[in-house]
This record gives sequence, structure tokens and C-alpha cells, in this order.
Amino acid sequence: MIPLTRRAALTLGVAAAMALTACSGATTGGSSSSGGGEVVIAGTYPVDSIDPGGPQGGGTGPQMVEQQIFSRLVRTKTDGSVEGDLATSWKSDATARTWTFTLRKGVKFSDGTALKAADVVDSFKRFTDLKGTNAANFPGYTMTAPSDGTVVLTASKPDAAIPRKLAVFFVLPSGVGANDTAFFDKPVGTGPFKLDKFSPNEIVLVPNAQYYGGAPKVTKVTIKKMPELAARLTALRTGEADVVWGIPDDQLSEVQKDSTLNVEIVQSSAVYTMWFNSSTPALKDAAVRRALWEAVDFPTIIKKLYPQTGSLSDSVVSKQTLGYVAQTPVKYDPVAAKAALTAAGFDFGTKLRLQFANAEFQQFNQAVVSDLQKIGVQVDLLQKEQAVFTKDLLALNWDINFQQLSNPMLDAANTVGRLYPCAAKRNGYCNPALDKLISQAAASTDEKERVKLYGEAEKIIWDDAVGMFPMAVKYAYAWNKRLSGFTPDPNGLPDFSKLQVNS
Repeated sequence: MIPLTRRAALTLGVAAAMALTACSGATTGGSSSSGGGEVVIAGTYPVDSIDPGGPQGGGTGPQMVEQQIFSRLVRTKTDGSVEGDLATSWKSDATARTWTFTLRKGVKFSDGTALKAADVVDSFKRFTDLKGTNAANFPGYTMTAPSDGTVVLTASKPDAAIPRKLAVFFVLPSGVGANDTAFFDKPVGTGPFKLDKFSPNEIVLVPNAQYYGGAPKVTKVTIKKMPELAARLTALRTGEADVVWGIPDDQLSEVQKDSTLNVEIVQSSAVYTMWFNSSTPALKDAAVRRALWEAVDFPTIIKKLYPQTGSLSDSVVSKQTLGYVAQTPVKYDPVAAKAALTAAGFDFGTKLRLQFANAEFQQFNQAVVSDLQKIGVQVDLLQKEQAVFTKDLLALNWDINFQQLSNPMLDAANTVGRLYPCAAKRNGYCNPALDKLISQAAASTDEKERVKLYGEAEKIIWDDAVGMFPMAVKYAYAWNKRLSGFTPDPNGLPDFSKLQVNS
């Protein structure tokens, strides 16, 4: 394993994959107590698209913006429960295949047009037709509108997770084309904000006066690309920034000493996930994949880089996720790992390709590569631009793929159920026994039974080392006490609609 210095950990070892910063501008709108004012969000990641159905629309950065502009039928709360957004109630039939949603009355788009059931239906068709990453949750599903105030979703198979799955489905007006870039330059939505400006480096949101929940109190939210950690923390300390999350461990103690700040560390829904491409000849054997996992000293890497904001994961999904079941930890044993690789006939002349996106993951992956090299496994570490990374991910153009997988639905259906069946073709792994368990879990309306079945599925994924699942992620949030209405979110997707800047 490579040396892990405190300075390197500060500059590169940010625990939260979606480290973003909310900042308040110097203007407070002339308010004497609260309300008004500008909030500036400084983020690590560019938001290249706000099309919820597009290939990048499912990323955390885009979703952070999308949820401000567009509404959903339902959404998850910070405690993991589901609440209505455009829908006020929902129910399924006895088979969990047909779901009926009653729409909220009086909802208007930001241009004053009334929301209709047809808008929801057309949005769902566009969403599934575009086959973006989140559309895989709805294979062959259809939606109809039996009345102006009702929509019915019909699944191709029993699916008890439908309400949680719909937390990533955003509603647009009818008539938006598959590649309607002009619409997203000035989108119309039913969310709390409207888009005022969009560019690769800056997004400006203003309150939507038509929002059914009441227009936000702030006058403007500006999202700026600010990838440098030092700049974000400086802004926090000088009072320019109101909110920062994804604070690295080296800086937490200093931030916690600041009496002007609230600081909270929350367990996120994210797990560091390092898939093996099981379709690669060198990685077809589960014994090989398991041995590679044994060869990496994840406990030490986590202890050095993320002593407060990371912990050794014991499952494929986070503890907050419906369906989480703890698995037996994989013990670090490089001697046994090399022996197992030799016994399995592994070709040590093979060079594996480990891909990742975003610089804050560089040192973690360097440490993994270093440990593997210690037992003679050669790895090319490839950092890619997000668009290239996503394209290569879907094309299986990699041998080991690193992602921080969050789960905004907080349901194993979104991860285990979406990413690991044979039909998903996401990691080259196919196991009919696993598919059967996933189908049974999806069909059960008994939550205890669903957890049991997903636990059995997770054991197969874990024991067959479909990937390595090294770390459960915590997000460290700090926000200025002059800001009210802020609630830390386990998905790195806080709601800005309740923010107020107090004098």
C-alpha cells in the first residue's frame, strides 16, 4: 500500500463522492431577520446535463439540480420513509403489479400551466424510452391516465418497491422530445425553483412563484463549479460559505471548533463499490476475484484516509437501505491471496484496468493498486472524465470499476435488483440463482420477507466477489448558524426550498 500522508488525504481523500458546498452571497436581500438573500452552492462536480432521462441525468450532481426544478410522484425523506410529492396517495393491487397514484390538485408548472395526468404519463414514457441509468428500474413498465387526477403504473412483474423506485422519476410537461436540448436551456417544471441560467461552470436558480408548496424564501441559488477543497473550506471559515459537506477528516476537528457553525456527521446511503468485470477472462473465476479482495488492506486504507467519515462495509448496500443484511468480512491476507491466485492459474503477466472518475478518489485507488502490486498483480489506474467513464462503464470497457454508489431510493431494489441480474449486463456477472432471489424479493409485499431474500442475494454477490465493497461512507456537514432550514441528507441531495438567510 502506498504511503498515505495527512496532506495527501486533505487534498485528495475526500470521503463524500458528491462533495458540494452551499454558500451565501454578500447580499441578504435587505432582510432584518430572515428570508431573502442569495445562496451559492460550490460543487466538486460539473453538472453537464439536467435532463432526468439522459445518460448523465441519474448522477448525484444532476439530480441535485433536477429535484429543485422538477417534481416527482413521491420522494424519500431523510429518515428513509416515502412521502408524496405530486401524488397524495398510492396503492397497489394484490399482486404488486398495478399501482394507482392520486395526483395533487391545483399543481401548476412554472409557466402557469396546470399539471395534468398526461404530463406524468408522457414523462414516464420518455424516461423509459431514453433508457438512462435509472430507467433500468422499470423494464417493460407502462403508465396510463384513467382520469385527469389519477395515473396507473403497470409493472411487467410483481414489484413491491415501486414507490421508492419512483423517487428518481421526474415529471416534465408533455411534448418534450427525446433530444430536446432547447427545453432544458429554459425548462418548465413544478419544483420549488426555476432555471435562470445554465452553463458548465454556473447554474442559477430563482424561486418558482407557482410552486404548490410555496415559493422559497431565498431570492436566488447559484451553483458554481468549485472543485478545489481549500477554496470551499476557506469560504466556510470566512463566512462566504453557509454550508459545506464532504469535509475530509483532516479538517473536521478545526471546523468543529468554530462556534459559528453547526457540524454533523451523517451515515450516507453510499458504499464504495469496486466491481470486477466477470466477462474478462482473467476474472471469470470467483476464486480469483475473492483473492484479489483479500490482497487489499482496506481497514488500514480507511483508517488512514477516512477515520471519521468512513467505516469498513459489511454489505453490498448501506445500513439505511431496506434489504441490508450484514455479511462475513473479507480478511486481509496477502499471502493467502497470492497462493489462491497461483492455485487458480491466474496469469500474473496480465495487466488489469482499474477505472474511476473524479480526483478525490485517486489516492484511495492508488492504495488499492499498490497493495495488488505487492503480490505481483499489475494494474493500470485510469482516471477518466465523467462522460467517458460512464460510456466505458456501460460498455464494460474496464476490468475493475470504482464507483461510490449511493441509493436515493434507500431500497435494495435500486442496487441489488437493478445492477446484478443477468439482464442488467452491468458487470459481466450472471447467476440464475441470484436472479431468482431478486425476483422473489421484488414480488413480496412483506418487508421482512423482502429483507430476508435480499440478504440471501447479497450473500451470493459478496461470496462470489462480484466486486469489492470496502467502505460505507459518512458525510460530514457544516453550516453557518445564520442559515436556517438546512437538513443534512444521507444521499448528498439536500433540499434547498426551505433555506433562509438570517441576519
